[in-house]
Parts: sequence; C-alpha cells; structure tokens
Amino acid sequence: MNQPTSPVRDDDPPRVAYLINMYPQNSQSFIRRELAEVEAQGIPVHRYTVRRWDDRIVDPLDQAESRKTEVVLDAGAGGLLRAAMAAAASRPLAFWGALALAVRLGRRTGSAGRGVVRHLIYLAEACHLLGSLRRRGVDHVHAHFGTNSTAVAALCHALGGPPFSFTVHGPEEFDAPLGLALDEKVRRARFAVAISDYGRSQLRRWVPYEQWPKIRIVRCGLDPMFLDADPAPVPAARRLVCVGRLAEQKGHLTLIEAAARLRAEGVDFELILVGDGPLRGEIERQVAAHGLQDRVRLAGWQSNSAIRDLVLGSRATVLSSFAEGLPVVIMESLALRRPVVSTYVAGIPELVEPGVTGWLVPASSAEALASALREALDAPVEVLERMGAAGAARVAERHRAATEAGKLVELFRGSVEGVAPRPRDGVPEPALP
Repeated sequence: MNQPTSPVRDDDPPRVAYLINMYPQNSQSFIRRELAEVEAQGIPVHRYTVRRWDDRIVDPLDQAESRKTEVVLDAGAGGLLRAAMAAAASRPLAFWGALALAVRLGRRTGSAGRGVVRHLIYLAEACHLLGSLRRRGVDHVHAHFGTNSTAVAALCHALGGPPFSFTVHGPEEFDAPLGLALDEKVRRARFAVAISDYGRSQLRRWVPYEQWPKIRIVRCGLDPMFLDADPAPVPAARRLVCVGRLAEQKGHLTLIEAAARLRAEGVDFELILVGDGPLRGEIERQVAAHGLQDRVRLAGWQSNSAIRDLVLGSRATVLSSFAEGLPVVIMESLALRRPVVSTYVAGIPELVEPGVTGWLVPASSAEALASALREALDAPVEVLERMGAAGAARVAERHRAATEAGKLVELFRGSVEGVAPRPRDGVPEPALP
C-alpha cells in the first residue's frame, strides 16, 4: 500500500520534485522558466533527471540548472541494484506490486522482451529515486513528457512514494499512446497536464471519459525577454529565421527545397537555421546541391538572448514541421511581433491564424511553403507589423509564465492537501478524483 500523504499547513508549502528524462537541454528553456516561476510562488522544487544530455549546453541559465539537478543514473548499476534490494527488503508487498506494474507496462510496448527489461530498469531507477525523495521530504512528483520519466514516477508511487502528475507535450507521446500506456499513467496520476487544446484532445482520446477531469491545460510560459520586449521595427533585410532541432520531423529538407524554388525564381532572401541534430550533414549537402550557400546559413544552437536577436532581425519566423506539440519558438516569435510561417500541425493553429498572425501551409508541401515564404518576404512592413501586434496580444493572453505556473501551484497544493483547485475565471473546474 502507498503511504498516506500528510496534510500540508498553510505556512508549510508542499515540497515538489520535477523529473525529466534528460534535463536541461538547449531546447527546454520552457521547463526552466516553469520551475523558476513555481519557486517564485513559494513552492520548493528539487530537480531530477534520469540521464544527462550529451550535447553542449549553451545558455548560462541552463548551465546553472544543470548544477542544481540530480542525475538518477549517476548512481550507476551497483547503486540502482542496491536501491532495488533495499526496497524489496523494506517494503516487500509494495515492491512486488511495483514489479508487476513494471512488467505490465513493459509488455504494452510491443517490443518482445525488450520492453519488460527496459521497465525493470525503470523500476530500479524508481527505487533509487524513492530514497532521495524521502530524504528530501518531497510531497509530490511532477514529470515532464509522458514517456520514461512518467513511468519512473508511477513506479516510484507504486513503491510507496509520493503522488505524481505529468505534462504531455507531443508529438512523441501521441505517436505511441497505447505502447506508452498513457491511459494507465493518467489513471494512476493525481492529474495530467496538456500544453494546448490539441494536446488535451489527444489525451482525452486515449483515456476513459471518467478520467477526463484529471486532464488540465497549463500552457508553456515565455521568458520576460520575449514577452515584455519593447516593439522593434521590422528590418529592411529580407531575412527569415528557423529555430529547431535538425531532425526529420521538423521538415528542414522541405524548407531547403522551398528555398531552392525561391532562388530559381530570382527571389532575394536570407535564411538562418538555428539548431543542431542528426540531419545537419544532409541539410548541408542539400544546401550545397541547390547552390544555396550564399542564402542559407546554419547557426547551430544559440542562447535565448541570441535567438531573440535573430528573431528581431528577421521579417518572419519559419517552422516547417511534420509533427509538433506547440513549439515555444512560435510563441517567442509572436511575442517579439514577428509573424510566423508554419504548417497545419497539432497545436500550431491555436496561435498562427492565416492572415492574422502569419501563414499556414500543408506539411511537406515545398510548393505551398515557397509561396508563403514569398508572401512574407514581399509583404509591406505595415502588414507584418499588424500581424506581429496581433500575435503578441494572443501570446500575452495565453503564455504568461507566472499565470501558468500559478495553475500548477494550485494543482500541487490540491494534490497534497487532497482538495480540488478553485475555479478560474468563473468557470468551475471538475474535482480531482
């Protein structure tokens, strides 16, 4: 049986632990901001990551986060084994229940015995995490991404650890919802968070109706350097910027094909690709094959402040993704009053409205993308400024970090105190089961 959670007094805020598979990363500034705002509202947060990120961390704030974060796998195989043996000896019934859960979750992956072996490793990680959580007096665990980090949080809870919740971002979770056992994870969690209306719809799709009240929307919050930036004039330079990991799902090769079409038509432009990843070599080859070396520049990963300057120095931001959740770079661009050219994918249409805040095209259509890029390059400055102002207003309404973190703080307190959150904006929230 799980140990009951002690009620938290008004003057004794709940202690929360965040668990992420790999943290920090260059592309996870939204988690860092969320953590900072939760702490600013009086909730102590302990940071855990299952493993370290292998690439170089660019932003100084992310480097500072890395120093604050405990790495579960730093315990080594011996440390994890000792933690599992200790858990089995001290709470055998809970351990065997968690073991059965690990096997059940592993069988759902559809990868023969590999899924079970992987989840047995997650169980050992959960045993190690449980000891650290107890030493720190943690009352609630919140995981980001509904993948292995949430599996570890669920197994830790089954061992007798604190209640847990998790945030689903997409698209990875929605690619394999049954294999990731999203329904089981939602059932066991105190609550689940989606970052967009689209994300909530996908979670609701895979869980029974009676579990729907657990699913809340908490949007990603923006850094003040974007959200509170003074309006800057649209530059005369015919420059576009794309920010994202260089991987197939981001559609960069379609973007290069669209750029080649623009060059063939004699359109003047500059395209800056910010980010890195496994597709960098192929992108460089395609840039050379199309003779785009003087038009396309790969800038690698950049700090938040550098990205801000690049967006401000462009006419529009481009994101040619095939699959997404709701990209933070779209929020950042709109906050800086730069319209966005993107695709009809996932939660993107919740922010990018054709003719109002930018352009939307079918994913993977180089022809449609080239046409939208041409319009963005040729649009009068006053049109771009009007779109940018509309985008900034929409983002300010939905993505203020302090407001969104406040929703989480309420949910954390409700989880630990065993009460439902208060209604917001006059709309009653369904009670937490």
